Amino acid sequence: MLRQLQEWGSHAVDIYDFLLAGADPRIQKYPLMQNPIAMSAILLGYLFFVMYLGPRMMANRKPFQLKEAMIVYNFSLVALSILIVYEFLMSGWTSTYTWRCDPVDTSDSPEALRMVRVAWLFWFSKIIELMDTLFFVLRKKDGQVTFLHIFHHSFMPWTWWWGIVYAPGGMGSFHAMVNSSVHIIMYFYYGLAAAGPRFQKFLWWKKYMTAIQLTQFVLVSLHATQYYFMDSCDYQFPMILHLIWMYGTFFFVLFSNFWIQAYVKGKRLPKQDVKQSMNGTAVHANGKHENGINGSNRQENGSSHKMKKA
Repeated sequence: MLRQLQEWGSHAVDIYDFLLAGADPRIQKYPLMQNPIAMSAILLGYLFFVMYLGPRMMANRKPFQLKEAMIVYNFSLVALSILIVYEFLMSGWTSTYTWRCDPVDTSDSPEALRMVRVAWLFWFSKIIELMDTLFFVLRKKDGQVTFLHIFHHSFMPWTWWWGIVYAPGGMGSFHAMVNSSVHIIMYFYYGLAAAGPRFQKFLWWKKYMTAIQLTQFVLVSLHATQYYFMDSCDYQFPMILHLIWMYGTFFFVLFSNFWIQAYVKGKRLPKQDVKQSMNGTAVHANGKHENGINGSNRQENGSSHKMKKA
């Protein structure tokens, strides 16, 4: 038995070494990039807290309001997302990239190293965004902690860790730049929503934010689709493009269904929002940070928020 355990351990080490053998050495100096252990521990801790420990801790407690914390959090992510988009643009997308088949620049040029840095920064922003779910738990918004929400928040940083370890840049970084662009708008909306009822008049464009998210998935999938129609492309990690294409297509289908149910059929909107949205005068309550609109704590629509982001 001991011998078998030793053999299994040896095979596990061999697999581990094989997986990291092709890692980009330039990314190794950044925090949490030396191996997947720390990253995986953070995500497992996140899952344990939001699915078990957090709900048990809050079971007999009143929900926290956290209004000021959420305002700071959301507008900080707006600023971070602006920085990430700018850095992606300056790292190749407005200079050397063709927007078609763009391989990873593995050199130590200033532009290539800048791309490595912003690729890591985008990944780290996904770790920060785990706070989304922590706010839900602490505010006892249990309807918002859906399978899709948890899956996205845990799966995205886990897969992107491997993505930037092997390919920090190239055409695989397009979807990160587009995603950060959408997050500028999205977190700006949530920041205003967290600020209170006096900002309600500025939140009429929730429906159009969903349209922007749908556009994001179309752009990401179309960009990745180019690879399948090129005679040749020297992008080094096609598997990443396959995953991006599947991810974009999967979420396009989910968000399209949400759009139809919420804005065409009105099935997922509270009755008062259905009536107002038909007149084009109201925003569907997102549930993430709306607390006290119209002077009361309105019940959020849990079904809507599970489609909030990608």
